[in-house]
Amino acid sequence: MLNTEINILLVDDEPDILEFLSYNLKREGFNVFCCNNGTDAIGMARNLKPGLIVLDVMMPGKDGYETCREIRKDQQLKDTIVAFLTARGEDISQVEGFEAGADDFIRKPVRPRVFISRVKALLRRQNGSEPAGNRVVFDDLIIDKERYSVVVKGITVALSKKEFELLHLLTTRPGKVFSRDEIFAGVWGSDVIVGERTIDVHIRKIREKIGFDNIKTVKGVGYFFN
Repeated sequence: MLNTEINILLVDDEPDILEFLSYNLKREGFNVFCCNNGTDAIGMARNLKPGLIVLDVMMPGKDGYETCREIRKDQQLKDTIVAFLTARGEDISQVEGFEAGADDFIRKPVRPRVFISRVKALLRRQNGSEPAGNRVVFDDLIIDKERYSVVVKGITVALSKKEFELLHLLTTRPGKVFSRDEIFAGVWGSDVIVGERTIDVHIRKIREKIGFDNIKTVKGVGYFFN
């Protein structure tokens, strides 16, 4: 069962949006905190260590992308889910959002039942970790699912939650070609709609961070770990 006694941070410069989303989340038993700018959001996130941050993209001053990048620099927040709020018609790039460290996008105007369903789905995936002791070792690369850590040549490498899950998925069966559909289902879940380039962005960032060229591309099919 999903534990609703979890901190959720809402960040939006529109008071009506904050009030609306906060009301519906509190009805479901979540602990809800609100702020209206990116700078305050970073400070509150570090203090609260929320399970989920719902972050508006278009804000004055520090926008959602910049705020998300700052949040992702904090290792204590690496497991926090970040979902961007975007208004229909805004020129928003999902690729840029995922590069900033986002896990999902939620479109405005938000319908209460759809919003709550999306929040619960995100939190279920966050809590759906595999059994402890799940460790994969390849020479200079150690992947520890229990600690959500990646060590390369003795140095810990910081990956986002989705980057880690994607790398872990590929390394569980070396040599197997995972199709894009299999990767989407295994990492993002079938109940989330993401852009076509989402996997490509995450693969590129993993390659850059671990410094190895073990992840191979099969054009038109997917990826495998060599």
